[in-house]
Amino acid sequence: MRDASAERRSWLPVVWRVCHGLMAVFFALAAYVQINDPDAGLWMVGYGVPAALSVSVGLDPHVTEMLPWRRVADLHVMISSAAVAMLGWRLQGGGATDILQQEEGRAPVGSLRVWAAVAITVFPFAAWFYYHLNQNLRSSWPPHCRTAL
Repeated sequence: MRDASAERRSWLPVVWRVCHGLMAVFFALAAYVQINDPDAGLWMVGYGVPAALSVSVGLDPHVTEMLPWRRVADLHVMISSAAVAMLGWRLQGGGATDILQQEEGRAPVGSLRVWAAVAITVFPFAAWFYYHLNQNLRSSWPPHCRTAL
């Protein structure tokens, strides 16, 4: 049992690095598509900083223990939170009656649609992987289902 557990742990850092690489690519592409936006500089920095942080963690996972990396991450979270608060204050103070008529109001709805699509797409693979790793869950299945995996 220990050998299987050790074998699983040996590839987890690789999976972690691949996930950080994919997130870095996502944030870099998100920064790139902002080029046509009127306030592109703001959004490019907003997406570029997480891309750089993800790349650095993907290359060296222990970089998160260094003070400069933590300061940059904390500063980005602080500035992003302040921007969201200012945006909310502006929308509330401006008397926006129909929030979905504003670009900022439609963005979360689009995000929910994307999250739903990702969940629908990923769930079958995640469930298969979970059952594939945990053989004890398959022990109560009928014989004709045990060969499905």
